[in-house]
Amino acid sequence: MTFKTADLYDDYGDRVQVCDPIFRDFGGHARFFGPIATVKCFEDNSLVKATLAEPGEGRVLVVDAGGSRRCAMLGDLIAASAVENGWRGVLLFGCVRDAAEIAGMALGVKALATNPRKSEKRGEGQRDIPVSFAGACFRPEDHIYCDEDGILVCAEALVQGN
Repeated sequence: MTFKTADLYDDYGDRVQVCDPIFRDFGGHARFFGPIATVKCFEDNSLVKATLAEPGEGRVLVVDAGGSRRCAMLGDLIAASAVENGWRGVLLFGCVRDAAEIAGMALGVKALATNPRKSEKRGEGQRDIPVSFAGACFRPEDHIYCDEDGILVCAEALVQGN
């Protein structure tokens, strides 16, 4: 991928949102972008699992897990499902587990931290709604750009390609 968030900000600063720098890289790809799909859930990753089991078509799943650090919302099995189903990445306002395995996957993953504790499975949450965290609002079908320097959100596609 031939973009840098710093360059995108320089070119489109008045049209992008910049996320607060609170996320760490966990996936095999530090640089990823795509249209946004959203899930909002708290300490229950049922919808994360179900969404990433569907065709991703190059999208990035943005998960508002309320910033909880009490359990992981993404592990190696769900991340492997995301890769298999064509998701480009996951931005998680929460924790991951199985970090070593996820680091070897062809998937971008940014999250707050790791936690070995798994989440509950209550089937709760919402999909495809606007979510806000880290100083930005993420709307389904907006576009997200992630790299080693940060995360940008824009209503329009700024980069084309894979």
